[in-house]
Amino acid sequence: MELVRCPWCTGDEEYTRYHDDEWGAPQHDSIRLFEALVLDGTQAGLSWVTILKRRNEYRQAFDNMDPEIIARYGQEDVERLMADKRIIRNRSKIESAVKNARAYLAMRDQGHDFSTWMWDWVDGKPIVNHYKTMKEIPPFTPLSTKISKILKKRGFTFVGPTIIYSFMQASGFVNDHLVSCFRHDLV
Repeated sequence: MELVRCPWCTGDEEYTRYHDDEWGAPQHDSIRLFEALVLDGTQAGLSWVTILKRRNEYRQAFDNMDPEIIARYGQEDVERLMADKRIIRNRSKIESAVKNARAYLAMRDQGHDFSTWMWDWVDGKPIVNHYKTMKEIPPFTPLSTKISKILKKRGFTFVGPTIIYSFMQASGFVNDHLVSCFRHDLV
């Protein structure tokens, strides 16, 4: 019997593997959450599969997405990344990764672990939705809008309500697998 999946992931083996193994699985590692936030911001205006297929290259280009290192990037690093053909060479998005690393570290220095801070928004457990069709899934929610506003005040960029909702879905804060999908009851 063939597994039923969310329709957005079919047709590409890597995309299907991402859906089956990662998307919607609760992530608690702050560094991996930082990576997901940066990559979701990078994805703005593009398809996620475009970024997914370059994720390892992003890790290589951005020092394994270590916010400690990225926060120290200067103009030379931005220019190096602008010349790196393995990644999306968008200056605003590259500079956003640096700003977000600095904001992430500022939160940490104020005593806020990023993972704990994010999970507190959903009382420590995923919000489980029961959508039957892709059309039912909203692009953003009041919660993603609220988190977006607070992150912006903290100095983060490329964190609009839609990006934050996508980040929440991908990182397991929200379970938006369709009810017909085999992953819905597993995450």
